[in-house]
Amino acid sequence: MRRASKTPVAKAVAPAPARVRDDLPAIALPLSPAELDPANRAYFDKCLEKIGFVPNVLQAYAFDMAKLSAFAAMYNDLMLAPSGLSKLEREMIAVVVSAVNRCYYCLTAHGAAVRQLSGDPILGEQLVMNYRAARLDPRRRAMLDFAAKLTERPNEVEEEDREALRRVGLSERDIWDVSAVVGFFNMSNRIASATDMRPNEAYHAQARTLPE
Repeated sequence: MRRASKTPVAKAVAPAPARVRDDLPAIALPLSPAELDPANRAYFDKCLEKIGFVPNVLQAYAFDMAKLSAFAAMYNDLMLAPSGLSKLEREMIAVVVSAVNRCYYCLTAHGAAVRQLSGDPILGEQLVMNYRAARLDPRRRAMLDFAAKLTERPNEVEEEDREALRRVGLSERDIWDVSAVVGFFNMSNRIASATDMRPNEAYHAQARTLPE
């Protein structure tokens, strides 16, 4: 007697779960955003025009217009105003400080900035992982050594550390600017870590292609 053949029954496949965006919410504190004043509304609109999104660090400060304005003013002065340090060098310092502090937000956002400004995604990755692996000129290596020491062991910074910067051509004002950027990002790293600040997902894909 022949056995009846069994027709295979297709198993139901569960749909893949919807991907959860990593950048929502921007921070772990449920602070209600305030109404943007005209100056900060214009600033947010400028961000949308230039980069296509408002950085989550600005969204995080938007519960208080005074704090948002103060943060934005300090950031723009340190990172964008005229200086003996190039914009790339200031971003490089931001990444090295953030690497010492393991700040997810700032490593992601400012690692992207290094890739964009340098046109070199390898450099961006090296600074995130270990700046000592990067083939840097003496000026930039001295700046980043100083930034790392000022972050890790500020009580050990002394005249020889400042003199090392002078020897590679930094002026007294340049040394101030390096120190101010280091100080600002140590503060920002701690705020970002304390609030679980999440970088905008757009940063992850920016400037990843090697030049031909």
